[in-house]
Amino acid sequence: MQVPPFSLSKQIEELQPELDEAVLRVLRSGNYIGGQVVQAFEETFAASINVPYAIGCNSGTDALILALRALDIGQGDEVITCSFSFFATAEAISAVGATPVFVDVDPNDYLIDLQKVEDAISPATRAILPVHLFGRPVDMERLMKLAKKKDLKVIEDCAQACGTKWNDQSVGSWGDIGCFSFFPTKNLGAAGDAGATTTKDFHLAKRMRELAIHGMPRRYLHAELGYNSRLDAIQAAILNVKLPRLPAWIEKRQLIAARYQELLKDLQDIDLPVSNNQLNMVHSWNQYVIKVRNHPVDDSGKSQESINIDTEGIGKYGDSRSRDWLKASLYKNDINTIIYYPIPIHLQPAYQGLNYKIGELPIAEKLCSQVLSLPIFPEITFEQQKYVAEKIKQILSSATRLQVLT
Repeated sequence: MQVPPFSLSKQIEELQPELDEAVLRVLRSGNYIGGQVVQAFEETFAASINVPYAIGCNSGTDALILALRALDIGQGDEVITCSFSFFATAEAISAVGATPVFVDVDPNDYLIDLQKVEDAISPATRAILPVHLFGRPVDMERLMKLAKKKDLKVIEDCAQACGTKWNDQSVGSWGDIGCFSFFPTKNLGAAGDAGATTTKDFHLAKRMRELAIHGMPRRYLHAELGYNSRLDAIQAAILNVKLPRLPAWIEKRQLIAARYQELLKDLQDIDLPVSNNQLNMVHSWNQYVIKVRNHPVDDSGKSQESINIDTEGIGKYGDSRSRDWLKASLYKNDINTIIYYPIPIHLQPAYQGLNYKIGELPIAEKLCSQVLSLPIFPEITFEQQKYVAEKIKQILSSATRLQVLT
């Protein structure tokens, strides 16, 4: 049985007639940039987040850049964020000339540690950029109280959290600006790059909309240097078809996560993600991420592949041999998994100039050597999930212990 980490085939098959009609309607209209289709998506998406304004743009990365620019964050400013995230979170901060200040994450939920955020605030701090990672929300009530006390702006990175809520309020509606990605693998995915920002502030919405079209408040009048970052009509048409299905897809993701929790609950060599047992949280499960600890590896009769993993899996900041071996073993059984993320942002070569040292953010660093995302998408079958769980159990039970660095 083959189990991909993510698949759109069944979803596209189910939605094919509506998608075909929506895309052809745009093609026949000749109106490919802006127009009623884009406006309809922006209005519907804003309503789904319960904010008055949503501005479509080219990608989730651009959404972050537009948000930072709209808040006049730039040279000389610091933005506090987490290192355990996709690179774009910090890249956007650097792109506007500001400096990312990385703090560690909570070892239980992998989200930005709010106590460490408070400790990192300096006179140069202008904003906090929390990441709702893997579909799990940051405690936005606590974060907003901190931001208000310190007079800081809040930009929410909601790229992996469309459909996520904290205290019955959608992410993207708590801070000054929310930033969403509609990359195809996201909970709400387009057929290419696409993104959006959300806000309750009319002036911020107006500024971001202008920045996304070359800084134009009106045609051929350029008030400032902007970007070409528009959501095109074909992507908006696809998102218009998919958006009404999002709540049902989130429910399926929650059911899939609950099944994994049950199927894998007795294993001692992996840690499962923290369950969604808080009444004030809606986890949208963009990813189901286990943590591999002291995983057994068979030292006898290893294949060349295993030898390579064992010798190359010891990074500068952690030992990933156990996780890498499990990933390779699952791949041999036609199960594809993904590592989010193998290198923390503060230790990426691009940020050598910030002079972060190995060991400064120990939790993020250790997670990067342990995490493994199991296959999850709304259409995955229970049989596929059982197969994944059975193979993990077989691999773990048939191996002999290998002592690894922890």
